[in-house]
Amino acid sequence: MSRPLIAILRGIEPHEAAQICGAIIEAGIDRIEVPLNSPDPFASIKAMADAYKSEALIGAGTVLTKDDVAHVARVGGRLVVSPNFDAGVIAAAKKLDLKSFPGVLSPTECFAALKAGADGLKIFPANVLGVSGLKAIRAVLPPETQIFVIGGAGMDNFNQWIKAGASGFGIGGALYKPGRNAAEVAARARDLVAAYDEAVQ
Repeated sequence: MSRPLIAILRGIEPHEAAQICGAIIEAGIDRIEVPLNSPDPFASIKAMADAYKSEALIGAGTVLTKDDVAHVARVGGRLVVSPNFDAGVIAAAKKLDLKSFPGVLSPTECFAALKAGADGLKIFPANVLGVSGLKAIRAVLPPETQIFVIGGAGMDNFNQWIKAGASGFGIGGALYKPGRNAAEVAARARDLVAAYDEAVQ
């Protein structure tokens, strides 16, 4: 069962990437991003993609340029997540058949990103918009729009965000921080999966 949860592995290093990726997949999360402000991020993405490309949607976060998009594709990544809306980045991702999730916050950005070809939207920082703000924006977006909430969403409030229209969630520090080993990350991933499953029942 695939769940709409994206593991954000900010700060991960290449030597641990494949092991931690495998632990997260086994726990039930199969969308994984390495933010490009991590140490040697493309090496980590390549290590994970080489080992688990057929089992998970693996790629990069904090993608800001078309060159970054091309580099993600070269190392086997298939997911591009950005903190901002940039039509050129979206176009570059779609040209290479990668999934594009730009960061947006206002209705104007949401519609512009969809028009540019985004596969879904990353509401960031979601705690600024809030649950009531998401509910208002969801009401005017096409119903099939995939909306991922990042920042301010977690195990204690998944259900509130889902009721407001969230399709899925990006989870960073609650799942992975530098120094946590694969077993610790796996335990946190299992807790997140259980909380999500309970929220959607």
